Amino acid sequence: MTTEKLHPETLALHAGYRADPATNAVAVPIYQTTSYQFDSADHARKLFALEELGNIYSRIMNPTVDVLEKRLAALEGGVAGLAFSSGQAASAVAVQNLAHAGDNIVSSTDLYGGTWNLFANTLKDQGIEVRFVDPADPEAFRRATDEKTRAYYAETLPNPRLRVFPIGEVAAIGRELGVPLIVDNTAAPLICRPFDHGAAITLYSTTKYIGGHGTSIGGVIIDGGNFPWEDFKAQQPYLNEPDPSYHGAVWTEAVKPLGPIAYIIKARVTLLRDLGSAMSPQNAFQFLQGLETLPLRFQKHNDNALAVTEFLSGNDAVESVIHPSQAEGEERRRAEAYLDGGLGALIGFHIRGGAEAGARFIDALKLFYHVANIGDARSLAIHPATTTHSQLNAEEQLASGVTDSYVRLSIGIEHIDDIIADLNQALDASQAVSKAA
Repeated sequence: MTTEKLHPETLALHAGYRADPATNAVAVPIYQTTSYQFDSADHARKLFALEELGNIYSRIMNPTVDVLEKRLAALEGGVAGLAFSSGQAASAVAVQNLAHAGDNIVSSTDLYGGTWNLFANTLKDQGIEVRFVDPADPEAFRRATDEKTRAYYAETLPNPRLRVFPIGEVAAIGRELGVPLIVDNTAAPLICRPFDHGAAITLYSTTKYIGGHGTSIGGVIIDGGNFPWEDFKAQQPYLNEPDPSYHGAVWTEAVKPLGPIAYIIKARVTLLRDLGSAMSPQNAFQFLQGLETLPLRFQKHNDNALAVTEFLSGNDAVESVIHPSQAEGEERRRAEAYLDGGLGALIGFHIRGGAEAGARFIDALKLFYHVANIGDARSLAIHPATTTHSQLNAEEQLASGVTDSYVRLSIGIEHIDDIIADLNQALDASQAVSKAA
């Protein structure tokens, strides 16, 4: 069945799989295996030589994982996907696939704290420089670019700043200079398709909305198949020069018979092979279950978040609310340009009374879970300055949108009256001590 003209609700159920060829099972089987029997010596040779695609070893590919990769690629409008054991692994490999020691990437300052630390410290230790720029001015990416810049990196709807990234503007700058834009679309599935705006690579922490159930950790990179790697041989050497890690393959040449998948094939047969951060088939199965209901769930997430935003905006305990619906000027224009069908389910707000009031608010919640996650079907809350962004110094926290008074909410799919009732009583509790004083 062709999926090219199907809508997202249909793709989430059908893309990449129809039935198990061995049993005709409709549900995707969990292929809990390490290895695969080769048909012959020549068949094995062809697989390892990339003359044809097929299963070699579950550290590199697995049939259950393959369905998830195909389904997500179809939803994004990409050509191929590659799954990992976590979203952090996907973020790291997305960059390492293009940048080596001595190279640099240019990244938005608006990042999840774990990604900031990965970029500012771990990749730095590996010899990859990350240059942080404020995306309020897209031209800042151009100014930070030199002959060693291998990629731009951003989050569509940054966690926790929630300022929509100028995808089209920065992607256009990169295509002029030979630098692909990598977009983490974790917080905006379905409502944003970065490839439609010029991005070259997207990635997800499937742990979040893709799964939605809070049971499994995973990540995926998706190749748009739309970046002209061969036109920029000097700027993109690792796809255009012999790769010693795979018997001298020149990736843009080696995969031509297979399609425009040089980037994703290189990531699969070198970095995933060597680093081993493979997604388990059990987790892939769980993500496929979640993906089937994503269109329904995410609409409810979006609707509830708008109602919560309205409630918070009228509460005396709240100094300000951060959500795309509250944006003005250029930030509002970007939200309208890049988000379609919803504005996301993450909300930030500054609580009156600072860190102490924030702690009282968190401790008073009864329905909301206090966890280091987003995108669960359940409503979640956290104080980023003392948790997810606590490894950042004060200047870095401020650059990423975090202050002592900032609280982040991930709005779930419970009944909206119950969500607001819990927030209301917790906000009252957050102010009780200061009122008594």
